[in-house]
Parts: sequence; C-alpha cells; structure tokens
Amino acid sequence: MIVVTTETVPGYRIVEVKGIARGGVVMATHLGRDILAGLRNLVGGEVKEYTEMMAQAREIALQRLIQSAEEMGANAIVGMRFMTSNVGQRMAEIYAFGTAVVIEPE
Repeated sequence: MIVVTTETVPGYRIVEVKGIARGGVVMATHLGRDILAGLRNLVGGEVKEYTEMMAQAREIALQRLIQSAEEMGANAIVGMRFMTSNVGQRMAEIYAFGTAVVIEPE
C-alpha cells in the first residue's frame, strides 16, 4: 500500500477513486505515565512518555487507515492526514484519513 500526503503519486495515475478511508484510536494515559510526566514538568523538557504514547497511537491509526483502504479494494491512499483531539481529561483521539484510490504506473 502506497500512502502519501500529496494528491498524486509520481509515476502513477489514479484510475479509480474508492472513497474516504479512515482509521482512529483513542489513547488514555495511565497513572505511572502521568507521575513521570508530572516530574518532567517540574524540570522542563520533552515529556518522552507522552511522545512515545502519541507515536504509538499514530502508528495504530495509520494501520487502521491502511486496513480500511484495503477493504475498499484500493492499492494507495492519497491526501493522507492525521488529526488529533482531546476526548477526555486524560484521553486523546488520533484519526488518520485520506482518499483510497487504485493507481497504476503511467
């Protein structure tokens, strides 16, 4: 599966648009991670525990996006984007979306 943030894939042409593919996940923090983040907040700097959690969430959302496109019969996703929003006090949603297409070499 080719996934790009652009509207086209160099060297390929879009022969069919399947529709909007999507994948998302809601991730919650846990007490241990919150305690470490609170300590880091006292001294400043990157909160690595949250950075790692969000990277994992993006990967899950991306894999679900790819699965959605595959189920539609697509072999590529163009215009892929991530969106993040707060769901609760200690939860965030990561949402990946794009246009599922069928491409072939030019």
